[in-house]
Amino acid sequence: MFFEETWLDIVARAAILSLIGVAWVTALIRLIGLRTLSKMTNFDFVVTIASGSLLAGAVQASEWTAFAQALLATGGLFGVQYLVARIRRNSEAFEEAIQNGPIMLMYNGQIVEGALDISRVAESDLFAKLREANVLELSQVRAVVLETTGDISVLHGDTLEDRIIEGIDRP
Repeated sequence: MFFEETWLDIVARAAILSLIGVAWVTALIRLIGLRTLSKMTNFDFVVTIASGSLLAGAVQASEWTAFAQALLATGGLFGVQYLVARIRRNSEAFEEAIQNGPIMLMYNGQIVEGALDISRVAESDLFAKLREANVLELSQVRAVVLETTGDISVLHGDTLEDRIIEGIDRP
């Protein structure tokens, strides 16, 4: 691509293609927004993983066409993510079609066994999250929610506003 000497070409490709690839992804993130790297939804998570894979492919390209294809595919992924986010904001039906809902794993100090079964979360994992959130007594727990991102939120304290847990599945 750059030099006849193999070792020199490898070094130049690694440095130059990495620089261009990272600059391209940075420009896309600046243009489209930080949501590009979020994991707010399962779709966002897939785009983040795929963009990393495409960037790796771009910096390892041995031909300009492969390099360009990887960069254009990254731009396409980010563009699709932008469109999906816009549509989700304006269409509840679309939101429900592509997104899993959050699941209540605990409510008012009580473990929701059916939710653990459905979500395949082990009780030991639930207790680990409770310890991580500094819960000292199960009675302190207002709600534990398996979020759409796969994260587990632990809500504890004296009270819990209904609006915070509105729309969460309670199997």
